Amino acid sequence: MDSAISSFQPSAIVVMGVSGCGKSSVGQGCADALGWPLCEGDTYHAPESIAKMSAGIPLDDADRAGWLDRLAALLTPEAAPGGVVLTCSALRRKYRDRLRAANPHLGFAFLSLDFEQALDRVKSRPGHFFSPDLVANQFATLESPTGEAGVLTLDATRPLADLVAEIAAWARPAAPRAADRHAGDIA
Repeated sequence: MDSAISSFQPSAIVVMGVSGCGKSSVGQGCADALGWPLCEGDTYHAPESIAKMSAGIPLDDADRAGWLDRLAALLTPEAAPGGVVLTCSALRRKYRDRLRAANPHLGFAFLSLDFEQALDRVKSRPGHFFSPDLVANQFATLESPTGEAGVLTLDATRPLADLVAEIAAWARPAAPRAADRHAGDIA
């Protein structure tokens, strides 16, 4: 792990990447490992946005604005004093910066995946609202966060347990702070 990454202690984590990278599975594993709640970003989309994506129509910045505001509200230290894991594509730098504005100790775990792997994974998810037709748009929109402060980049094809363990180890310094706060509240 990069030394700049190892010194960063996130108090909240966004598991991010293109559709099909494994955000939901990795996010749930991280939430379980850290004892933090999981917020599944897709559940905060407006019904109109879900209808657009189901029809294979890409979202634009106007579609995402309210969604990002709702997600940012979940990340504030007041909303999640003990830590939180959020799944969110966070494809553009300005989307990540919007989320960072809510919590200066926000970390991003970027699950990197190539186009063919993402397309195969999305096609194998029956009943999910996200159309495989939109995978190319996700890659066209993606501004890689690699090199940004507070970002841990991981190969999404690695085993789930390995991804979860690495993210949890990265965030674990923040976990005792959360536990200490709760213990202090009881005393």
